Amino acid sequence: MKKHKVDFFLNGGDSIFAADYNNITRERVNEQWAIWKNGREIFKEYEVYSCLGNHDMWWACPDKSDGMYGKPHVIAQLEMPGRFYSFEKHGWHFIILDSNNDNAGSLDAEQRKWLENDLASLRRGTPVLCMSHYPILGVSTIMEGGNHTDARYITNLFNKHRDKTITCISGHIHLLDEAGYDGVRYYCNGALSGFWWEDGDSDSAAKCYYRETPPGYAILDLFEDGSVSNRYYPHSF
Repeated sequence: MKKHKVDFFLNGGDSIFAADYNNITRERVNEQWAIWKNGREIFKEYEVYSCLGNHDMWWACPDKSDGMYGKPHVIAQLEMPGRFYSFEKHGWHFIILDSNNDNAGSLDAEQRKWLENDLASLRRGTPVLCMSHYPILGVSTIMEGGNHTDARYITNLFNKHRDKTITCISGHIHLLDEAGYDGVRYYCNGALSGFWWEDGDSDSAAKCYYRETPPGYAILDLFEDGSVSNRYYPHSF
């Protein structure tokens, strides 16, 4: 197998098992983030660019003024510059979205305005990689749900920027799929946790599979012409 030189990591959210359930305590949240930080030390020489997952926020915090409540605490744990942001690497423009609005996958009004301005600021021909936790468009969401509820708005916006080459990646569904629409490629790249680190459902082919998808990760090769090679690498426990 060809070895890849990894430039940096893109973390598609749900960095911890779950902080969003009603019975989660402060101690449990801290315990989970300690596991994340421990793992992060293993590859500390690499940059990691994260987005917020729906399971990352502690909404059951008894006091909303508490520093551990909601998104700000997660942003701090993941060392993100904000809940949504963009950056440049090797001639590519990367957009990181916050899908976690209105109790579903969607962009709030502030983020929509920011995204419109961010895309408008790019020169013609700029290759763009957009990462969201919830899929903007996908195949597996037909079976599972979980698609961005404002996909029509986002795809209309992308249509206005057909002079750029746009690719989108996502997680959330724990399934592997690929879709194409209006010149944009959409990749949903499974999950490292597979079936949430557990044995899997009755239809699974092997331990930790979720439906037909094994636990794993993707390696993306991004080329100067805006094309992308997206390969999924299963792992076993």
